[in-house]
Amino acid sequence: MKIFAEKQYLSLIKKILREGVKEEGRNGVVYKIIGSQMRYPLDNGSIPLLTTKKLAWKVCLKELLWFISGKTDNQILKDQGVKIWNKNGSREYLDSLGLINRLENDLGPVYGHQWRHFNAPYFDCDLDYTGEGVDQLKAIVEALKDDEGRKSRRILMSSWNPCQLHEMALPPCHVLSQYHVTEGNKLTCNVYQRSADVGLGLPFNIASYSFLTHLLAHHCDLEATELIHTVGDAHIYEEHVDVLEEQIKRRPLSPPLIKFLENKKEEIEDYELNDFTIEDYNYYDEIKMEMKA
Repeated sequence: MKIFAEKQYLSLIKKILREGVKEEGRNGVVYKIIGSQMRYPLDNGSIPLLTTKKLAWKVCLKELLWFISGKTDNQILKDQGVKIWNKNGSREYLDSLGLINRLENDLGPVYGHQWRHFNAPYFDCDLDYTGEGVDQLKAIVEALKDDEGRKSRRILMSSWNPCQLHEMALPPCHVLSQYHVTEGNKLTCNVYQRSADVGLGLPFNIASYSFLTHLLAHHCDLEATELIHTVGDAHIYEEHVDVLEEQIKRRPLSPPLIKFLENKKEEIEDYELNDFTIEDYNYYDEIKMEMKA
């Protein structure tokens, strides 16, 4: 069953390559389909890091912890060797958006700001926004820790804020997550992603929300059970086609396991990279693809 989960991802690649519509996108030629959904088991510590290529899971986790911190300064990531946001934080790119007064590497009110300070007026990445806006992630933690709160169908977190899109270096791609607690204190995460670079970005998005679900379960005395990932516009860049044709020939291996090295921290933002460990991660060789801004 857990090996089948990765087969869903490979099947999505095949479907796009065989049936997708070719069109000129914002930043290149893509093949795309509209509407897809995958389900990934998270029970017993399972985490769906791709095995048909090596996934840089520490890079993914560093970015997630940066989101959780509420920070929007790309320099924090660069100092940790994370290059995901470099193109979007460059002087040239910010100027192209008309953000000429924005300092380089200041990404504006992107994910972290919306998760921890939703709709708080944004000035720059150095300002302390404590107590400003709506702390959506804190509200989720409080709900998941409460016996009655866990029953709610309103445990959601939105990254999409139309009021501040024009201030962002990149509008959010994964825009909404919803959390459900079912019998046995089992935690499921539902993610809606408006747009996904299937070859390069989507594996990171799957891993990131799996990490987040496991972290919330650990912090709130729950058991992570499933990630349900829905994508609106699933696309493959023309430059990625050849390497993905090779990847889909690979047979998935058993997924690795996630474990926490420490007991619960006081706050969700207190966790660090060395609090997580990944065991039994076996994978094929790395596949390199160029990231689009």
